[in-house]
Amino acid sequence: MFNKIKIWARNLKKQIFILYYACKDKRVPWYAKLFTACVVAYAFSPIDLIPDFIPILGYLDDVILLPLGIWLALKMIPKNVLSDCEAKAEERMKGTKPKNWIAGSIIVLIWGVMIVLVIIKIFDFKE
Repeated sequence: MFNKIKIWARNLKKQIFILYYACKDKRVPWYAKLFTACVVAYAFSPIDLIPDFIPILGYLDDVILLPLGIWLALKMIPKNVLSDCEAKAEERMKGTKPKNWIAGSIIVLIWGVMIVLVIIKIFDFKE
């Protein structure tokens, strides 16, 4: 079972790199590029929208949301582009994954706003 999970994770990583290169391809429609860019930015973000330390929900994005986003993005991209990007992804997987600090910063900002709103609600700063 552990081997199956390892293969699944490696395939997921490969698909993210395929999408990474598809975002840069001029043959991909704009709406597919936009959606794909969001999926790739989230996948490469060093920070999750739902932190992993939250029981069960923390891994929900990694196990369900991210694969679903990858699947939808792959469906939007033309087959000939996918085959070209797959070759580039194979080569890229031999290196390290890029980090998307912009997406990470946006997620930190979202969490910061949520924490401020909770603090305001808890302490009810009305006079």
